[in-house]
Amino acid sequence: MSVTPQPDPTQPRRQFVGGALLGVASSALASSVALAEDASTGSPNFKKEALHPEGAPAADSGYSPAILTQGGRLLFISGQGPEDLDADMETQVRQTFNRIGILLKAAGAGFEHVAIVRSYWVHMLRDLPIYRKVRKDYLVKPYPASTAVGTPELAIPGLELEIEVVAQLP
Repeated sequence: MSVTPQPDPTQPRRQFVGGALLGVASSALASSVALAEDASTGSPNFKKEALHPEGAPAADSGYSPAILTQGGRLLFISGQGPEDLDADMETQVRQTFNRIGILLKAAGAGFEHVAIVRSYWVHMLRDLPIYRKVRKDYLVKPYPASTAVGTPELAIPGLELEIEVVAQLP
């Protein structure tokens, strides 16, 4: 007596899921190739736009409520601090931005490519006005999105500020 194999009821579902996953993978690959082409050609599609919708005002000048970017690659710069922890706060902020500038340059970018800035402060209320003044000497319009956070301490003893950025590379 021969046994006739019964159809697997999950087969159509497996084919559908497999096809869907293949489609997603193909789409992701095509996007990656397009981004690689943008990066290799100087990214003519690179775009950075500030969003200022009604109801989402900026609390201060020197940053945007939101930044929309297109094209290029992302650069994540870890929190940077000043060289001289004993310098006045304006000098410390400038030294920190100078260090960020070195990393941006190493990636082929500049402050015009920065999409978001995050700053961490041990004495935020005291030092934030200095930071707000100095950042305008480095950041350019459209200003990046920005967040400032007060914290009781940072990773390095004596460090009173740390700044990290994310930049959209050309």
